[in-house]
Amino acid sequence: MSVSPARQSAIFAASNYRVTTTVAFNESHTAALFGKNVFTDALMQARLPKAIYKSLRKTIETVSTLEPATADAVATAIKDWALERGATHYAHVFQPLTGLTAEKHDSFLEPDGKGGAVAEFSGKQLIQGESDASSLPSGGIRVTFEARGYTAWDVTSPCYIVENPNGATLCIPTAFVSWTGESLDLKTPILRSSEALDEQARRILKLFGHTNIPLITPTAGPEQEYFLIDRNFFLARPDLMTAGRTLFGAKPPKGQEFADQYYGVIPERVLAYMHECEAELYKLGVPVKTRHNEVAPSQYEVAPVYENANVAADHQQLTMIVLKRTARKYGFECLLHEKPFSGVNGSGKHLNWSLGNSVQGNLLEPGATPHENMQFLVFCAAVIRAVHRHSGLLRALVGSASNDHRLGAGEAPPAIISIFLGAQLADLFEQLKNGRAKTSQKPGTLQLGVDSLPILPRDTGDRNRTSPFAFTGNKFEFRAVGSNQSIGAPLAALNTIVAGSLSRIADSLEKSIADGKKLEDAVAEVLTQIAKENSAVIFNGNGYSPEWHREAERLGLLNFKNTPDAAACMVAPDTVECFERMKVLTKRELESRREIALEQYCKAVNVESRIVVEMVNTKYIPVVLRYQTDLAQNAIALKAAGCAPDTLLLDRVTKLLRELQAEVEKLTDLRGRHAIAADKLAEARHYCHDILPLLNSIRQIVDTLETVCPDDTWPVPTYEEMLFIK
Repeated sequence: MSVSPARQSAIFAASNYRVTTTVAFNESHTAALFGKNVFTDALMQARLPKAIYKSLRKTIETVSTLEPATADAVATAIKDWALERGATHYAHVFQPLTGLTAEKHDSFLEPDGKGGAVAEFSGKQLIQGESDASSLPSGGIRVTFEARGYTAWDVTSPCYIVENPNGATLCIPTAFVSWTGESLDLKTPILRSSEALDEQARRILKLFGHTNIPLITPTAGPEQEYFLIDRNFFLARPDLMTAGRTLFGAKPPKGQEFADQYYGVIPERVLAYMHECEAELYKLGVPVKTRHNEVAPSQYEVAPVYENANVAADHQQLTMIVLKRTARKYGFECLLHEKPFSGVNGSGKHLNWSLGNSVQGNLLEPGATPHENMQFLVFCAAVIRAVHRHSGLLRALVGSASNDHRLGAGEAPPAIISIFLGAQLADLFEQLKNGRAKTSQKPGTLQLGVDSLPILPRDTGDRNRTSPFAFTGNKFEFRAVGSNQSIGAPLAALNTIVAGSLSRIADSLEKSIADGKKLEDAVAEVLTQIAKENSAVIFNGNGYSPEWHREAERLGLLNFKNTPDAAACMVAPDTVECFERMKVLTKRELESRREIALEQYCKAVNVESRIVVEMVNTKYIPVVLRYQTDLAQNAIALKAAGCAPDTLLLDRVTKLLRELQAEVEKLTDLRGRHAIAADKLAEARHYCHDILPLLNSIRQIVDTLETVCPDDTWPVPTYEEMLFIK
């Protein structure tokens, strides 16, 4: 293969990489690693006075106010533990509306007034920090001259230590709010919505006769898909470095059509990387469980065990950090963009969600006879009602310039939000539409036809990978979340809208019972009403089919193909009413999130347009011009030798070059004439409907030229190299 010197160097480095970093699992079992760098409950119990520990547990288990004396004692214990582990600084870690993790580090050292220093860490320093609230996105809540913001310790998420070759830092999970008390982060709505969900779920459980009801919490298990490519290729691609995705790249001769990547043997270098990622995550208490090859070449997945949703959101942020940081130690770049490569599957982040507690258990567990399990049916119906009424909100919260390339692309859930229930539950809710459910389909078994193989129990329903929101046995899986996104916003939304539905159901049941109706009759009426009013959202078929899109339109289901169109749902009247009634976000806080979503969309597409112009002008056009000159000189030489030159290739290259120059000039002119609009929605629609089509048009021309120009002149690594050289 004859390639340019830069690409040749990258290929040589990638193909000759040898793993040198090792994780000694034979010396330290994973069980011993787990939680090693976390200030766990066991450590709290061992290091705190009994009364202080009980006070702290009460705060965590009942969501009550933390006593100042307790905070001081806890701060001392955490400080002593952190210093023993080599920590020199502490950091309030928070999740601003960028979707990324932010942190501000402070030293433990304080001058002692005698020329020395002592390590200090008070309850006040543990509980509250201060950060700039104007430079981070606020959607108009904070302006430049109003800078004060506060970080507040989230006592329900454990502190942990992040190690570095030159030291360690104590990390304290915190919420981030403005001086006015408004949320500027993704954690605060999770905490508020979890409280709302607990309150409304308790109302339902009390109606069913429960008296001992511990704190009800949402649980989550976000799966994470990602790509790994050699870092040498990454550094040779300005589009990947700056935009996170390839804005150019001809489809290679082979892609994912043989399905040989999916669940295939994990390459040695990749597996070594996975081992170290898992070791680091175990130490941080992240319960990662599954790893495997995904569908696209060089695509992989890691998935955790389900845990408290607030902690899961923190752990998901840590997972993304560890995946990217560790990749560089192995000569990789970890790509979390939803669609880094065109023509192969993109990456998502399936958010598995449920709710329950230690006594009543998982409230979405149907049991052996779900038609008789009225409590389960009420909670399941509440989710169905919530998703149907707020489908536009869910679509808006997973929308972004990057995830829009993936949703509905024949590889991921469509932009139409529907619910897959499986055969058993779909049949139950069909029965409920006509009155009470009287029977449940049985699971059955599978006979494999080989005596030495066991008889397998069969689930009551198949899986549906085309469904954006699927019931998977005892939880719902929201499959539309993007791989590069925080789960914070969709998680808080799920908590809130389900709490809102439970509230409406509880109101109805409480009134019916007060009027003398039996609980069973009151529940039957509510379930029938919900089944009739929300059945349109239940769909067990192929979400990719054109027939479903037509049927969804007939049923009145929303189908937002892009983020600008979906964003309005963040401030729809139903959304505002539900979030304010559940005391999760005010209308102003919701409006700020809509403004930020549109602003980030505009910035992302604007950056891509600038990269396209830069790469075309400085890389592709010069290469094509040189090739055009070579072809022209060849034609002149042939003519001088008395041969009739064949200019077919020259004519084709010339035509493509003219088209490319014309499209880039059009893009440059369009970008130059468009001033930043006062109306963010208008600006976002401009980028969506005017700029993006031009980027796609330019890409098509360049990708065609890649298949025409000599391989040794092409200036950047190709798809074939990036996806298949491991």
